Amino acid sequence: MKKLITILAISLASLLHAEDSFAFMNDSLAVKEDVSFSHFAVFLEGGEIYPMGDLQDAVKNTLYGGVGVRYTYWDNVDGIVMFQYAYFKPRPKIGYDGVHQFMGRVGADWKWSVIQPVVLGAGFTCSWTRADAENFGWAERGGSLADNETEFGWYARISLPVFKFKEYSAGFHLMWERLWTLPKRSDMLSAGVTFERSLW
Repeated sequence: MKKLITILAISLASLLHAEDSFAFMNDSLAVKEDVSFSHFAVFLEGGEIYPMGDLQDAVKNTLYGGVGVRYTYWDNVDGIVMFQYAYFKPRPKIGYDGVHQFMGRVGADWKWSVIQPVVLGAGFTCSWTRADAENFGWAERGGSLADNETEFGWYARISLPVFKFKEYSAGFHLMWERLWTLPKRSDMLSAGVTFERSLW
């Protein structure tokens, strides 16, 4: 009983000597301190993917489209979640019609005041691919794609907003992506446009 009374007395004393004893009751103060999810936007983007290195010998450049969300994480950092689809046409040496690729990305955009309005971004990526072919030999080049393949990697991105009107904005982006595929890495460069709408 003595321990309980001592704990209550110390808690009461610390509460009364605080700068703002009842800060938790002040909603405006709490909102001012917390910027996470204070802004939230959805966006559409599209452009062209340029395979690099050995990947360039296997598939051709292709168009892509995607959707995503952007939310405030810190004052000058936004969280990003993106989903994208592309259909790659193979070079003549590969025996299937094409490759479906679905990409998922999670990362952050940094609004560095020194180079505004340019935005720098980076994050992690997950790629799911499947060959577009009904009959394909496992021993042939690219045969594993006939039964799906999932790879992980990272991306680095630079964005340039060029238009803003009320809750709408648009801009250009350039992204370098590397998949951790062994024995060799897969690199891709993509460039495109982004259309965004702020929800709050």
